[in-house]
Amino acid sequence: MNDIRLDKLREECGVFGIFNNDHHDVARLTYYGLYALQHRGQESAGIAVCDNGTILYQKDMGLVPEVFNDVVLNHLKGRVSIGHVRYSTTGASLRENAQPMVVKYRNGQLALAHNGNIVNASQIRERLEDTGTIFQTTNDTEVILNLITRHRISSNSIEEALQKMMVEVKGSYALAILTPKRLIGIRDPFGIRPLCIGLLDNSYVLASETCALDAIGAEYVRDVNPGEIVLIGENGLESIQTEVPKESKLCIFEFVYFARPDTNMDGASVHQARIEAGRRLAIEHPVDADLVIGVPDSGITAALGYSLESGIPYGQGLIKNRYIGRTFIQPSQGLRETAVRIKHNAIKNAIEGKRVVIIDDSIVRGTTTKRIVQILREAGATEVHMRVSSPPLMFPCYFGIDISSRKELVASKHSVEEIGQMIGADTLGYLSLEGLLKTPVGSKCGFCTACLDGFYPMEVPTEGNKFSCG
Repeated sequence: MNDIRLDKLREECGVFGIFNNDHHDVARLTYYGLYALQHRGQESAGIAVCDNGTILYQKDMGLVPEVFNDVVLNHLKGRVSIGHVRYSTTGASLRENAQPMVVKYRNGQLALAHNGNIVNASQIRERLEDTGTIFQTTNDTEVILNLITRHRISSNSIEEALQKMMVEVKGSYALAILTPKRLIGIRDPFGIRPLCIGLLDNSYVLASETCALDAIGAEYVRDVNPGEIVLIGENGLESIQTEVPKESKLCIFEFVYFARPDTNMDGASVHQARIEAGRRLAIEHPVDADLVIGVPDSGITAALGYSLESGIPYGQGLIKNRYIGRTFIQPSQGLRETAVRIKHNAIKNAIEGKRVVIIDDSIVRGTTTKRIVQILREAGATEVHMRVSSPPLMFPCYFGIDISSRKELVASKHSVEEIGQMIGADTLGYLSLEGLLKTPVGSKCGFCTACLDGFYPMEVPTEGNKFSCG
């Protein structure tokens, strides 16, 4: 997302895996699964398959259809497969940091795909380096992989090695692991990052979101529990509920922004949660207006909810250029206005002469929000009322959203009234935290809201390199 729209949250990664008990082409199914998860990361993509005990893989920078073609997929033959789409939160944007990561060690081969962020990765990395481990990348996924292989050498089984790793690693993670004989899924003890299980005929599937299951025709079975290890092999699915699970803390921004609207996550519909967020936003921050519009694409569903609750007609007022990807050339400061117009443009006939309510999911820095308000005014809007379907972002996230400093967050330095003046809106209203937590109707989990209230579910490194637990 962070191509032109500099004030938006950076996206997450997506993982996918399948153990074939039928006659499926696992590489192509993984390709389709990753295609469905492309919204979670557009930096790099990769697939690893196991063929008679040997792991074959292809990964590179770019979108899924840029990295894979028929020639590559025909080469990736095997019974088990995992895949990954990446947006980096740790580690540079380099090919060697693309996933899945594959390693050879004394007990064989392993491949690993990771969504999340490890907060104590640097300490573990230093300790491993002191004892002779050589790292090939700059990301935290290799830290997990090295821990697993080191524990595997001294353990009786891969299951034991994984449990030892989970005791040491602190942070967020949803893992898809490929061994010569099994597909393994792991979710962090707080369940901060999502992971679900599906079934395609007799073949088990792991995915970050249910939309990836839908893409290949798999049936949703359940979500992986916080702190759970699922091992999938010829005998089906086995579960190990580790001793480290904590109170569930799924990232609330999965419902606000990250996940696709057609995903169901931990018992709740993402689409319905966004509709509910819009409804509650209309109740908390009503306004007299002629038209409700959403910022494409993430603000559209909440805008529908706002319209339904307020009775103000919903319309399409902004058009998004869908052909601008992450590789779009970053503009100079003097051309940023033009760059925003390339990505977003107003429909003048819909906007002119109207009092407009515009809905977005969040404001991070506020720079692009200001430009969008300007675009609407120039299109003839008589009033522009900004409504945000989440509370103000006040604190850094250490679990996957790439906001490492409060300096990046406009709400940490300015009041709502001041932000409204900065972006040029007639009024500005944010959904309350209490209202947001009621939006995932039917949810079976708790939520991490640390970026909104500063209460972290575990110790995290502060900006002064100390640790705090809100």
